[in-house]
Amino acid sequence: MVRIASMSFALVALLASCASQGVSRKQAIETAWTYTQVEWTPASTQALHGKDVDGIEVHTPDTSLQSAGYQGGWWRAGQIARGMPYQWGGFDTPQSFKASLARGEVAGDISTPAKRHLGDAAVSRRAAGIDCSGFVSRCWNLSQPYSTRQLPEICEPLPSWSSLKPGDILLNDRHVLLFAGWQTPGKVILAYEAGPFPVWRVDAAAIPYAKLQREKYSPWRYRHIRD
Repeated sequence: MVRIASMSFALVALLASCASQGVSRKQAIETAWTYTQVEWTPASTQALHGKDVDGIEVHTPDTSLQSAGYQGGWWRAGQIARGMPYQWGGFDTPQSFKASLARGEVAGDISTPAKRHLGDAAVSRRAAGIDCSGFVSRCWNLSQPYSTRQLPEICEPLPSWSSLKPGDILLNDRHVLLFAGWQTPGKVILAYEAGPFPVWRVDAAAIPYAKLQREKYSPWRYRHIRD
């Protein structure tokens, strides 16, 4: 997610201080995997296609999503679901996600053109889940989420794609993926991500290197990651 709210220098410094504790590559990948394994049984009340009580437009990625004009809905009320759903602006842990569902919050909220235009103003407080940059922030054990625009504040660009190690990221101006390894060196990358369209959940994916290049991704490394 791209959060477009401006930050003061003091806030940048505060966020940087939260990142200083660091994380190992093994921990980052293990955390990513746990998000793909979250099991939960949604209720019909956890689907929403319309405005929440605060007037924020929400579209949960359940199987009725297509009726709202979007693709990629996957969870069905009353059936066990696996994987945390994508939520615009979300930063849940597996534990806080389940607690939010128990309080009656809805499960996920997809990214739409309107969400991308409004940024933080489009984040629903009544939805549970995680977005792409919130997911990477959790994998790196950060106490606050960094947006796709903020991630370069705590990362260094890598000189080449061959320099990538598990726990590094691939970033463009709208999305971020957590690198897990090469399925085929130089050709197909393995990555964890929250999203993208039309999946709308945390999942592992094999992605052609050529596709990522076309979409202008570049490799970055978190400054406090440990081998």
